Amino acid sequence: MEPFVFVILALATFRIARFITVDVLFEDVREKIWKKYPPSTKFGYLFTCNWCMSIWVASLLVICYTMIPTATLLVSSIFALSAIAGLISSRLDN
Repeated sequence: MEPFVFVILALATFRIARFITVDVLFEDVREKIWKKYPPSTKFGYLFTCNWCMSIWVASLLVICYTMIPTATLLVSSIFALSAIAGLISSRLDN
């Protein structure tokens, strides 16, 4: 894997994992999951932990990149740019 692709996938992994575990836009989905699998369960806990979720997101991205590299890189680039924008914004806001 080329370093550029690795960085794009890494940033996309960060952003997607954060979107799933923290962002308000995914809150309704998390709440539905937690009704069936509370955060005290292993599956429910997965939706509270960026570190844990990132393993699964990274695995999915690598599999997708192996099968459909152009589409995966295109979508991942969008998430990577969002990650960079978010990181810059958080630094400027502090």
